[in-house]
Amino acid sequence: MQRVATGIPGLDPLLNGGIPQGSSVLIGGASGTGKSILAMQYIYESALKGEPGLFVTTESGVKNIAWDMQSFNWDINSLQEKKMMAINRMNLGYANDARVVVERIKEELDLIARAVNDMHAQRLAIDSTTSFAVWMEKTEFRPKLFEFLDWLKDLNCTTIFTAETSGAKTDFSAYGVEEFVADGVIALYFTPPNRSIFVRKMRGTAHDKNVHPFEITNRGIEIKPREQVLWEAIK
Repeated sequence: MQRVATGIPGLDPLLNGGIPQGSSVLIGGASGTGKSILAMQYIYESALKGEPGLFVTTESGVKNIAWDMQSFNWDINSLQEKKMMAINRMNLGYANDARVVVERIKEELDLIARAVNDMHAQRLAIDSTTSFAVWMEKTEFRPKLFEFLDWLKDLNCTTIFTAETSGAKTDFSAYGVEEFVADGVIALYFTPPNRSIFVRKMRGTAHDKNVHPFEITNRGIEIKPREQVLWEAIK
């Protein structure tokens, strides 16, 4: 099996060496747990090693994302100039008609596909899919998410996508469907002052089944794979 190393310190040992190539992995967690940072870092670390990646935001502005990255002293400008990484915004807009939103998503997906092809991106990060469901009925969201992730697989990218949860330790997505669609699920928790990470599932490979602490440093996320957190300690 071919694997994609995330480049995030301490994460690959939990994944038996990395994410299976071509997989789509959900990063779930409450607000402030570090989901967006992990997704950003996944793209940045690959770009440093010569593997092009695209970061797509559905909520924040492109400038805000760039500022967040620079706060970790990541040199994203030179990587963007070399077309090793790019930051795009998915403009869903606002509409009361779910059909209009679906059409907008299709239009935005076409733009993403062009960007992926233009830069020969091998990695993709979507932050976040929660915005999609805000404008759809739950019965529509699950099949559309299936279609969306199937479409991502056609791009031959290894994808990370984020979803916001209520913060409960057994909640892995916003609407209770994303974790069933994804090939892998990674949960992030923040019980002040402690942060922790748990690999809930990863299809096609063995993975660590314990909870581990992590920190957000001035260089990004750093996981401590040799240390463990008791499941009971997560609230």
